Amino acid sequence: MSGKGPDLRVNIGPLGLKNPVLTASGTFGYGREFAPLVDLNRLGGVVVKGLSLRPRAGNPPPRIVETPCGMLNAIGLANMGLEAFLKQELPWLQQFDTAVIVNIYGHSIQEYGEMAAGLKGAEGVSAIEVNISCPNVAAGGMTFGTDPDISARVTEQVLEKGDKPVMVKLSPNVTDIRTVARAVERAGAHMLSLINTLTGMAVDIETRRPKLAHISGGLSGPAIRPVALHMVHQVVGAVQIPVVGVGGIMDHRDALEFLIAGARAVQVGTAHFVHPRSALDIVEGLERFCLERGIARVDDLVGTLLCP
Repeated sequence: MSGKGPDLRVNIGPLGLKNPVLTASGTFGYGREFAPLVDLNRLGGVVVKGLSLRPRAGNPPPRIVETPCGMLNAIGLANMGLEAFLKQELPWLQQFDTAVIVNIYGHSIQEYGEMAAGLKGAEGVSAIEVNISCPNVAAGGMTFGTDPDISARVTEQVLEKGDKPVMVKLSPNVTDIRTVARAVERAGAHMLSLINTLTGMAVDIETRRPKLAHISGGLSGPAIRPVALHMVHQVVGAVQIPVVGVGGIMDHRDALEFLIAGARAVQVGTAHFVHPRSALDIVEGLERFCLERGIARVDDLVGTLLCP
């Protein structure tokens, strides 16, 4: 190991990252909101809040509820729309030395293609994350991500119309996530991210009403981490393309579990609601872990799980 400390660089498909820690879409805004608290230059990448072709108001409130070891959200992909992002937020993000991954959503296969086409040639966009797995919107979303054939068609459309590396975000709300993963891989995806949230709900026993106006929402946080870790392990063994682990990662030890299980990078989401510096703390924690154990490259830990 050099005097500079451990090498945290990783590659996920064609995308090179300075470290394996990304922010998860929908939990870090467009980066601007966290910039006063976190040096974005020190992150592996920022996955921006999910974008649609046109602005979306999202679901009516209440749309976030705290639960034991996690939270439910039914935001409904509220966002400023692609055009506003390209004009207002992307130029601002270009000042940082970090990968910018744009999460996209569509109501139809054609709309996913239009989103990819709208990002074609956009400087400063490192990759596209295709959201086929959101559980709290009425059209598209998880409906696409639970059908292997439709998932593949969405992937093909994004690849055909766009010019960026493509990461597809998978839903855990399926019988066998490996089936969808393989279909998306065959369609040409460069990488996968998993998992998105699990579908859940909460009830106010005094009013006897759902705590979310949308009734159900996506469960995230530490409560889903064992599920996410298991699914990542399954998918890593089922595909050849890189996997990014997502789900309940709160500190560097959680991140290490995913890396050891075979994920080449991780995304940090709900932790930001607890501590805005969580992603940066995880980067620093990974560095300390490697330094204390004489591990020269964090990449050397990836896929080192010892199974009986």
